[in-house]
Amino acid sequence: MRKNVIETVIGALVLVIAALFAVFAYTSSDVANIDGYRITARFDRLDGIQVGSDVRVSGIKVGTVSQLVLDPVAFRAVAELTIDPSVTLPADTIAKVTSDGLLGSKYMSLDPGGDEENIRPGGEIKFTQSTISLEDLVGQFIFSNSGEKKVKSDPPSPETAPVSNDAADAPAADGGGFGLGLE
Repeated sequence: MRKNVIETVIGALVLVIAALFAVFAYTSSDVANIDGYRITARFDRLDGIQVGSDVRVSGIKVGTVSQLVLDPVAFRAVAELTIDPSVTLPADTIAKVTSDGLLGSKYMSLDPGGDEENIRPGGEIKFTQSTISLEDLVGQFIFSNSGEKKVKSDPPSPETAPVSNDAADAPAADGGGFGLGLE
């Protein structure tokens, strides 16, 4: 009986520690939603971006991706971004998908332009750059180099050889061909 009580207390202690760890992890990370205004951006591809992905300006988180939908008419990916209200973005801002490293997670990077007019809440980012697929780049490299064939050139035949009027190119008059006097 005493053994069951000890196991129960230890089990409860483990659950309390796990709950404290979860609360600490949630509060110390940037998982919480950012309240702010919403804008949209349209992309050809959004590989690696998901709801909750960071939106960064100069590497600093200023928002999150709040929704991803497919435009049924143009078949383009539409990302809805929630941006911190203290950040105002110029109308010529560029949105692009980048990653933390070669194999890192992807995030939305915003490059503000120099326009005096700002994107209004509910507005749209007009300039976007889609995800660059590493597999597509490798495939393009392989197939672009495989199309190049080296052609071995044969020496010109006497019919196609260029004709020269230079005396140095003419054969020797003694018939030896090399002017050595051999007959």
